[in-house]
Amino acid sequence: MQKHTELVKKNLAESIEIKSKVKEKLASKIAQVAMILADCLKKDNKILLCGNGGSAADAQHLAAELMVRLRANSRNFPLPAIALSTDTSILTACANDFGFENIFSRQIQALGKRGDCLVAISTSGKSENIILAAKQAKKLGIKVIGFLGKDGSKLAKLVDYPLFVPSNNIPRIQEVHTTIGHIILELVEKEFISK
Repeated sequence: MQKHTELVKKNLAESIEIKSKVKEKLASKIAQVAMILADCLKKDNKILLCGNGGSAADAQHLAAELMVRLRANSRNFPLPAIALSTDTSILTACANDFGFENIFSRQIQALGKRGDCLVAISTSGKSENIILAAKQAKKLGIKVIGFLGKDGSKLAKLVDYPLFVPSNNIPRIQEVHTTIGHIILELVEKEFISK
């Protein structure tokens, strides 16, 4: 039992340390991204989100918070957001006909327009389908925000606003992506609450 307790403490300490680094290095960039997304929504544009695996779950989670609401007392109207990982018919048809690497770029080509924003979530920055999504977004004049791991790999070069979590540990990166997402959405919501 003691061994398990020590592992719990180690993981919590690591998470706290990474979040402390993010607080020091990324606070202003996180606020900047929140205002970019709020501005996008105020101009009647939408937010598209994509990721694979746990990052797909993060994309769906953030889209749900925008469409419904983050906090119980925040607002009574939805904000337009689409998680591109949720329609199994589109995903499987596109993967079958055009390849898995095109499952997000094809949707962006169909749904995206200049002024929208894409939130591309990737712990490795190497996923070909996320890279192609970012390339397609840029072709259409869509701003690309990256929730990334330590160096962001290939994806980092394609995003307009990278948010690098200073870690190579996938679970810790995902935890921080969730925290960053919640903070951004709280700031976005504040822009839509009647004063």
